[in-house]
Amino acid sequence: MQKEHSDHSPSKHNFPLCYLAIDIRTPSNIGGLFRIADALGVEKIYLAGDSLLPPNSKIRKVSRSTEQHIPYQHEEDALKAALALREEGYRIICLEITSRSVELGQAPVVEGDKVCLVLGAEKDGIASEILEIADATVHIPMHGVNSSMNVTSACAIASYELLRKMTSSRSA
Repeated sequence: MQKEHSDHSPSKHNFPLCYLAIDIRTPSNIGGLFRIADALGVEKIYLAGDSLLPPNSKIRKVSRSTEQHIPYQHEEDALKAALALREEGYRIICLEITSRSVELGQAPVVEGDKVCLVLGAEKDGIASEILEIADATVHIPMHGVNSSMNVTSACAIASYELLRKMTSSRSA
């Protein structure tokens, strides 16, 4: 039988996974990140550079108002934000296709890790100075004619896989 939405009871548990979203200017992508973060128990979103910020009616519509429940903050300098998160013990994992990226399933993440998933704008990607300081750069293997996917779709897949690895002894 299909469950009813009324059967859902939200969990107060958040996982030690945050997003560093850099220069993402499309409201539907920002809204999608909030909705994914809410669904998967992501602890915080850092919106860096020229990323759009709430309040924004289009972000709210796509996020289904989850931007009101997921902590977020704006960071002017994405590199400084990444370095600060590393100082706090986060592994910096960039989601980007590069000559050195590894398949997502090979991400060097284990149970108990704290992870910052770095996401770049679809057109420009992640700046080289952030890729250079990352603990790993991962990509999702693509089997179709396109070599990449929308940032929110990719974020959802990567988040699920990283949380699976981070919580291997319990369900993510």
